[in-house]
Amino acid sequence: MRVSKSRSAIKKRSLLFSLVLGQLLAFSMPASAAAVDQKIVDTITSKLESARRGMKVKSVEPSKIKGVYNVKVTDGPQLYVDETGSFFVAGDLYQITPRGFVNLAEQDREGDRAQLMAQLDPKEMIIFPAKEKKTTITIFTDVDCFYCQKLHKEVPEMNKLGIEVRYLAYPRAGIGSASYKKIASAWCADNPNEALTKLKNKQNIPENVCADNPVAAQFDLGKKVGVTGTPAMVTENGRLLPGYMPADRLAKTLGI
Repeated sequence: MRVSKSRSAIKKRSLLFSLVLGQLLAFSMPASAAAVDQKIVDTITSKLESARRGMKVKSVEPSKIKGVYNVKVTDGPQLYVDETGSFFVAGDLYQITPRGFVNLAEQDREGDRAQLMAQLDPKEMIIFPAKEKKTTITIFTDVDCFYCQKLHKEVPEMNKLGIEVRYLAYPRAGIGSASYKKIASAWCADNPNEALTKLKNKQNIPENVCADNPVAAQFDLGKKVGVTGTPAMVTENGRLLPGYMPADRLAKTLGI
């Protein structure tokens, strides 16, 4: 999303709203499960959508700060908006606790991410099952990515530790690229697990891009859940773990 106001105007508004946030933090309160007053929803929605053509407000929910609302925008950023709809901050909201900082925005994203992942059909994934499954990890992968190749060598150990590995395709070069054709050919192969392993080992497989392959849909899903590079792992509760991680450290991170 691009904001049409000048940089100086945005700076002034951001500074003013930061001051407002600072005052409101003194009145911090837990987010309520109750619905937001419809007048506030209508005010915030109207002001945002009229200020930016094409913007569509998806939801307006209470935040941890009294008088500030968590607004989700379709195909846009998460916003924190005051009840008059006059000021907003785009970014993450943190709570200060005795144990450190808690990223409340990421907690929200984890819930949304888990819901999206739960809708996936396992038949469209390439799965390396654990003999005694304790948990699953879903990995957005690119066959030409060095750290994806390195992570794949950890899969047998992950399986031994009880981690089922579910792969989704994320060709970083984009749909139609050479990487796309390779990974789509793995998904279309008679033995996808074997084909993917060969590609990760820098071996060639026959090009076979079938028309009904799910790579493009998985690539789009990756963008929606916040994937910016590969490998990107998603836990069962929707936590996003970017980058390479050896099997033993991953197991500790997953609590097994």
